[in-house]
Amino acid sequence: MSSAKPPLDGLRIERRPERESRLRLRIFVIWGAVLLFIISLMLWRSRSDAVEVQTAIARDTMSGGKADRTVLNASGYVTARREATVSSKVTGKVIEVLIEEGMKVTNGQVVARLDDSNVKTSLDVAVAQLASAKAALAETEAQLKDADQEFQRITELAKQHIASQSDLDRAESNAKALQAHLAQQKLDVVVADRQVAMWQQQMDDMVIRAPFDGVITTKDAQPGEMISPVSAGGGFTRTGIGTIVDMSSLEIEIDVNESYINRVEPGQPVEAALDAYPDWKIPCKVIAIIPTADRDKSTVKVRVGFDKLDPRILPDMSVKVAFHDYGGTAAGTRVIIPKNAVLSRDGRDVVFVVQHGRAERRAVTVTDTQGDDSVLSAGVAAGEKVVVGAPANLQDGAAVKEKKL
Repeated sequence: MSSAKPPLDGLRIERRPERESRLRLRIFVIWGAVLLFIISLMLWRSRSDAVEVQTAIARDTMSGGKADRTVLNASGYVTARREATVSSKVTGKVIEVLIEEGMKVTNGQVVARLDDSNVKTSLDVAVAQLASAKAALAETEAQLKDADQEFQRITELAKQHIASQSDLDRAESNAKALQAHLAQQKLDVVVADRQVAMWQQQMDDMVIRAPFDGVITTKDAQPGEMISPVSAGGGFTRTGIGTIVDMSSLEIEIDVNESYINRVEPGQPVEAALDAYPDWKIPCKVIAIIPTADRDKSTVKVRVGFDKLDPRILPDMSVKVAFHDYGGTAAGTRVIIPKNAVLSRDGRDVVFVVQHGRAERRAVTVTDTQGDDSVLSAGVAAGEKVVVGAPANLQDGAAVKEKKL
């Protein structure tokens, strides 16, 4: 008899799951290492083949570029929109001056005091008169209370035919007279109170205060001098304690010949240079064109505001300004790049822009060239890097690296 053959399932070799997972992990690690090596090799080759170029940042015309066109040059002076000669409301003798040139003051700060001895005496008299009127009023109120009680008592007696009609009339008349006297004395108290307020106001007028925050530019009075809100005394009476200027209100005032006023418009960018600091270019803007002309000088006044104030800017400084023009386009739509970044390829102006380590060729529109700069109206945005002096073999999409200066 032949023995039975073992079934095929019994001959199958069972692999453990642990061994299979380890094998897959090894294969994955090996392929990952190979892929990383290939990527590293490609990067090394691309870097070694990269063209070395010099780059520059495209600048917005509003961020300090100077290639914009100057349409008008003029001169003017720095002025303050808020400037005041501080004086008193009444004529008086100065006894104290609390300011000096260059001193900063705040709104309501005391800058000087006048002699208030006469006013103080009058105020004391008014206060005493008010107190007297109030005392007289209190006395009349007590008398009226007693008269009302007497009138009520006489009225009761008259009803009982004990008091005569004449006694009743007399009591009634006395009560009404005191009521009228009391009403008059109440008005006297009001008048006395107003007198005190009036003299108190005059006392306050003896103290001169700053009308706004600013800096003292002139000190015009000294203790012992007379001061008045109007000119008096043949020139021996001062009309002010000092002059205060609000430095935050400084601007430039320019007289533009009416033949060139068509080149100026509100909001137009302006570059100013103080005569004291000729190399310091100050960005400004036109605030307003005053809608009237000077018949004698044939000029129109233009107000120019500073973009940012500086302590070096002082009132009445002479300044030269240059009105700029951007060809009627919106501010910020034009950029400035070095002139040698613009190339001529196939009859068009192009530049190479560096994007992610590669050169990207772009067609541009050059609107103006001044000095070493070119102004572009299309093709490049402010802040992008452009290749300066690109080599002749530089192509679109080529790998580039920046030169280290």
